[in-house]
Amino acid sequence: MSHTDLTPATPGARAPSAAFSLFAGLVTMTGLLMSLSGTAQQAQPNLLESINTSTLQGGKVILRANFKEPLAVVPPGFTVTNPARIALDLPNVVNGLGKNTVEIAEGDVRSVSVVESSGKTRMVVNLTRSLTYSTALDGSSLVITIDGGLPSVVKDAIQTTKFAESAPTSSEQKFNIRDVDFRRGANGEGRIIVDLSSANTGIDIRLQGKNVIVDFINTSAPRNLLRRLDVLDFATPVRLVDLVSQGATTRMIIEPKGLWEYSAYQTDTQFIVEVKQLKEDPNKLVQGLGYNGEKLSLNFQNVEVRAVLQVIADFTGLNIITSDTVGGSLTLRLKDVPWDQALDIILQAKGLSKRKSGNVVLIAPSDELATKEKLALEASQQISELEPLRTESFQLSYTKATDVQGLITNKDQNILSKRGRATSDGRTNTLFVNDTPTKLDEVRKLIAQLDVPVRQVMIEARIVIADDKFSRELGARFGFIAGGNSNGRNYGFAPDLNASAAVAGGTLNCTVPANVNLPVAGAAGTIGLSILNIANSNLVSLELSALESDGRGKVVSSPRIITADKRKATISQGTEIPYQTQSSSGGSTTQFKQAVLSLDVTPQITPDDKVIMDIEIKKDSESGRTAQSGIPILDVRNLRTQILVENGETAVLGGIFEQSTSTNVTKVPFLGDIPFIGNAFKKTQRIDNKTELLVFITPRIIKDQLNLR
Repeated sequence: MSHTDLTPATPGARAPSAAFSLFAGLVTMTGLLMSLSGTAQQAQPNLLESINTSTLQGGKVILRANFKEPLAVVPPGFTVTNPARIALDLPNVVNGLGKNTVEIAEGDVRSVSVVESSGKTRMVVNLTRSLTYSTALDGSSLVITIDGGLPSVVKDAIQTTKFAESAPTSSEQKFNIRDVDFRRGANGEGRIIVDLSSANTGIDIRLQGKNVIVDFINTSAPRNLLRRLDVLDFATPVRLVDLVSQGATTRMIIEPKGLWEYSAYQTDTQFIVEVKQLKEDPNKLVQGLGYNGEKLSLNFQNVEVRAVLQVIADFTGLNIITSDTVGGSLTLRLKDVPWDQALDIILQAKGLSKRKSGNVVLIAPSDELATKEKLALEASQQISELEPLRTESFQLSYTKATDVQGLITNKDQNILSKRGRATSDGRTNTLFVNDTPTKLDEVRKLIAQLDVPVRQVMIEARIVIADDKFSRELGARFGFIAGGNSNGRNYGFAPDLNASAAVAGGTLNCTVPANVNLPVAGAAGTIGLSILNIANSNLVSLELSALESDGRGKVVSSPRIITADKRKATISQGTEIPYQTQSSSGGSTTQFKQAVLSLDVTPQITPDDKVIMDIEIKKDSESGRTAQSGIPILDVRNLRTQILVENGETAVLGGIFEQSTSTNVTKVPFLGDIPFIGNAFKKTQRIDNKTELLVFITPRIIKDQLNLR
């Protein structure tokens, strides 16, 4: 008993059609069952005399094939789903019906076709749908029981994927397609980008023949987008993209070429279909991922390996060449297995291997194939040693010829043959290679990969230094002097301790010594008081001074530089500070110390357009101080790190926040501690300074990109 379930092959992959002609297989089929019977062939062929049918309750159909002589074994067979057929091979049997077709019209059985060829007869049961069956021998009759029953829902051969279900909306609400764009990916894949008006748009995707069909449910598109896009020039697997209106639905038809696979995803209102190229494996029978052949079922008892290979050859239409050393038998029972997987199972079970060239498959023991390939390689190597040499020149545009020369002449690379030579001309940047034509082709492919423009990155750094300085000072000067007698008392005021007071009959000038001298240097304002006793010429003078300063500043440094991928770049700016040093001979020499702003960076562009950077930033400035040896002291700010940043984004590399607060009091002991009055006997200074350093970095990849719109 056998059963076959055929599924659509991977798009672009070669697979035999499910509707292959069974009658063509009759002509090419050899005497398989003569070896399956396990007994000697009869001297006289058996005769198929009649075919009877009956229908059982439940829909089962019984086919009874009557022969002149009983069959030795139950004949093997296979099924096809499109069109639905059951095929049985009868060895050493001739057709005695007098016709090739018997009309049945019982249940799901339409007819039975009988074709005789090369000492055997193939009986084909034509069905209305794919069904399972069983066979048994009853005397000189072969009984075929076909399972019927109520018809099941036949699935469309074209499977539809509900990519996105539309949100529940009113029947009048429609969605729109705002734009359709095509782009080529970094690995050569084709991307169709559809900009939708809503993320709730319903989308159905299915494969139809060699095309990908995308239906946007209840969606319309403007007239300028309903057109055909010929995207063949972008060198992707996509050839054409059609956008057409289908009533309330807008359909997009994607026509790829070659071997391919597709994937679809949606981000918010952007729906993207990505079609990738599949690399063809020359030794793979059916191209695609995994096993993609049409499914079949095999049930053999002690059958020769050659006979099973012949069945697979008839089923697939492949030209299979079997080595004379292939032999033996096996027992095999496989159900609904892709035929290419079934072939691999058979080969592994018997220690065999295959080699494919076009539609011809060579099958032989693994050791035998390995020996043949080894001999072929040795012969090819001998030919290469005797092959004449040729000289070819390669003029490079972006890569130095000396670098490529060093690469291909490296003994560890084995790019050139033993007789190959390479030299370069630095003036014209040309590489000359003398080698066999095969090696010259390899060098040409290598140069095509190396001689490309290097991507460049612009790195911009921002160094921000912000400070907030605040200080407040209060001070006082106080003095007293005793003088002579006077007839009366007058009081005067003076701005400082060098008091001049108006007295009766004239002016009294006197200098008051500062008994308490705690003024504020550079005071913004002062107030003084002097008291003069004319009677005894006593003079008291008091001066208060105050200063408050508040300053804010910000220094922004923004070095920027452009460099190639994986190339270190440096940029700096600043001053050189001279200083004198004593030499060993006793003389003096002038040396310089640099106070510069510098940026050292080495970028590396990742495949997803991110940038890895090794960064070192210095911001040195002159402090105005010197050491005892006279060497200037610098204020140093340095940062060294490695960071991964998105293209065009800004990252904060680091920062330093510094705050210094101090309060200084200078006073006269005891007197300065008296409340209120003590302020005349002390000086108070308060300082609060804040400084903050921030470093930002922004990389931007420079692209000469073709506009694909």
